[in-house]
Amino acid sequence: MATALIMYHCSVFIWYFFLTYTIFTVSAKETPDGVFVYGGQWKYLTVLNVVLQTLFYAVTFLTDLLLPIRGIKLVQCVIYCRDLLFSVLAFPAATFVFLSFWALYSYDRQLVYPEGLDAIIPQWLNHGMHTAVFPIAVLEIVTSPHRYPPKKKGLLFLGICSVSYISWVIWIYLTDGNWVYPFLGLLTPFGFTIFFLSSHILVSCVYIVGETFNNLLWDAQMKKMKI
Repeated sequence: MATALIMYHCSVFIWYFFLTYTIFTVSAKETPDGVFVYGGQWKYLTVLNVVLQTLFYAVTFLTDLLLPIRGIKLVQCVIYCRDLLFSVLAFPAATFVFLSFWALYSYDRQLVYPEGLDAIIPQWLNHGMHTAVFPIAVLEIVTSPHRYPPKKKGLLFLGICSVSYISWVIWIYLTDGNWVYPFLGLLTPFGFTIFFLSSHILVSCVYIVGETFNNLLWDAQMKKMKI
């Protein structure tokens, strides 16, 4: 079982590494309508999430290899980082990207994914970034236990990350005059505030659901194993 899990995490890490490489090597002769240069790929939550998942599975694969010597303090630190990355960032981000992207895409794709992108981003890559991330994140909970931080601490860290990304989006608009996502330009200041508050509430609910699901599956085993 341990060997199978190591191979699985190694495979997922390779997949996300390949996905990251492909995203950053996509090129086009002309910039598609609705896309602008400032901020590069780093302005998109989708791309940040793929990079995050790559980092998480690199740490997870390393953790799998180190588990036989988990008594060492450095290994305990690696395990703590793995669990913190997953609980506060990897699972909430993957789920939020999946839910928000496809909800907006279904309503009006031009608001979040202009048609011009179809010419430079193949369908498999689109689904790799926006669809596959969710079942992979759920499968991680099903296959591996993770120790969540205290709820207040976890939600505080999540809130800091949310505000940081919102600040980055606003900074890009104030600097370049373009919204990262076209639909943001249709919102009033009040609507903008409500949208991001609602988004944070959604991602916080995702965090709580992830924690609840993880505890239902693994709480008894984690107590028995003291992990």
